[in-house]
Amino acid sequence: MIFSYLDVRDKGRVAQVCAAWRDAAYHKSVWRGVEAKLHLRRANPSLFPSLQARGIRRVQILSLRRSLSYVIQGMPNIESLNLSGCYNLTDNGLGHAFVQEIPSLRVLNLSLCKQITDSSLGRIAQYLKNLEVLELGGCSNITNTGLLLIAWGLHRLKSLNLRSCRHVSDVGIGHLAGMTRSAAEGCLNLEYLTLQDCQKLTDLSLKHISKGLAKLKVLNLSFCGGISDAGMIHLSHMSSLWSLNLRSCDNISDTGIMHLAMGTLRLSGLDVSFCDKIGDQSLAYIAQGLYQLKSLSLCSCHISDDGINRMVRQMHELRTLNIGQCVRITDKGLELIADHLTQLTGIDLYGCTKITKRGLERITQLPCLKVLNLGLWQMTESEKVR
Repeated sequence: MIFSYLDVRDKGRVAQVCAAWRDAAYHKSVWRGVEAKLHLRRANPSLFPSLQARGIRRVQILSLRRSLSYVIQGMPNIESLNLSGCYNLTDNGLGHAFVQEIPSLRVLNLSLCKQITDSSLGRIAQYLKNLEVLELGGCSNITNTGLLLIAWGLHRLKSLNLRSCRHVSDVGIGHLAGMTRSAAEGCLNLEYLTLQDCQKLTDLSLKHISKGLAKLKVLNLSFCGGISDAGMIHLSHMSSLWSLNLRSCDNISDTGIMHLAMGTLRLSGLDVSFCDKIGDQSLAYIAQGLYQLKSLSLCSCHISDDGINRMVRQMHELRTLNIGQCVRITDKGLELIADHLTQLTGIDLYGCTKITKRGLERITQLPCLKVLNLGLWQMTESEKVR
């Protein structure tokens, strides 16, 4: 029981003290939830029997010099496999490893495995039917065909990351959302979907998502320049959605926020940072229809003290407010925040150049405040808040 509280390195050290300590240290309860981090360089016949004896079922491969099949054969009950950044992993290598069903595997991370193509997704869809989490961020050779294969085979998928998959378009999102039922049922149990920096997506993707992915909780559309205010109409009725990231979506304006606020959303988190068409009017809409928000990020938006004044009285749930680089905010805005947003635990004021010691003193008196980020804000030695 004591050994279970040690970090991984110390677990290994205590196992070397004596036979009795080794036997205690190899108890499965000591290693529950631990992820083994491995450099696969040369053959080590005792490695996988040792991991299995300790009940370890989660593995991260830090560098891959040997065949991936060596891992799969050595750990038939593997639950989580992280290959993030293994640049030399190819379709061929993955194909040799996945040659039969692996019902225990729930989590697969292939982020930045840049040689992986749709061919590998075909293997994954065929043999990893119980997969719940699939990370494909930076796998830039994946196309809509790969998403069709995922939609055909991975019906239990809950989390999918497609960050910077530049070939993915509305057609592929349609496959995931079950719009092509004749070919693929779709991943209708998805709860977390990351589409950051997928430049080919348009509002049609949002229509597919709203129609087919009714269980979606978290949607990341940051840096998707092809979506617009009109797409927000589709998202505004997704009652399960609690976090929406629209960071750096250049075509989202006050009108888009109006659409979101007029729907049936019960969002807990909203990020519209660096959307330079968003201003004070958006804050009025948020106060009217998105007042349940716990986290709101408006960094570098064109908001002023007037917008803060129109919002603060309704936002009783707000815990985190990020208004960094909002250069029109002054001490007046901070005083309004201090007076009304009494539950705040974190605020970002990075680069707010018009605030002074007076406004900061009010903010630091917030009773629940734990995080205050000032960053670029310059204070003279005599002004420092003691």
